Amino acid sequence: MKNILYTRLFSSLIIIPISLIFIIKNSFYFNSFLLFCFLVSMKEWFDLCYKKIFFYIGNIFIIFSFLNAYWLRNIDDGLFLFLFVIIVCISSDIGGYTFGNLFNGPKLTKISPNKTYAGVIGGYFLSFFSVYIYWIYSTAIFGKNMIFDEKVLIVVFFISSISQIGDLIVSYFKRKAKIKDTGSLIPGHGGILDRVDGMIFAIPFANLIFYFFKF
Repeated sequence: MKNILYTRLFSSLIIIPISLIFIIKNSFYFNSFLLFCFLVSMKEWFDLCYKKIFFYIGNIFIIFSFLNAYWLRNIDDGLFLFLFVIIVCISSDIGGYTFGNLFNGPKLTKISPNKTYAGVIGGYFLSFFSVYIYWIYSTAIFGKNMIFDEKVLIVVFFISSISQIGDLIVSYFKRKAKIKDTGSLIPGHGGILDRVDGMIFAIPFANLIFYFFKF
């Protein structure tokens, strides 16, 4: 367990800064990064579900999700909102993994035996905390002066919930295929789809949530 944790941590320390550079740079850099993630995700989904009826539904949804990611990054305040969603998704994932391993407790569902109620709570907790820190520094980084109020908490809750549900959905298909990871590209993490599963679901819904709450 410790070896896996250290490998995941080391990979994250490399991948997160590189990903942030591509996202912040935008233009050719972000488009190339997004295209790479899209193509690898499609390949991993192909290997996971080929010749099954939901394979085609998944293809359509992945395309739809990545188009939403492109659109979100390129609207006004796109960088601020895009990073907001990414922070919530990553925090939900890290919080779920950390709290789940620390506290164990009752299992959430048979779909993913490693998921626990403690992990769900941890995902919410770290998401709220991370966004709070993000909000504090948003003025200095983006020239914004936004209030961290109940509206923000509701949005974080919804995005974190959708991200965690997306993680469970992909876990269900991995379980059906009797595999642990969708790939082996990222040491300690698995494939690209293993890391963006929550984001694939969260980003399209986040666009709707931002519109509804007038972010």
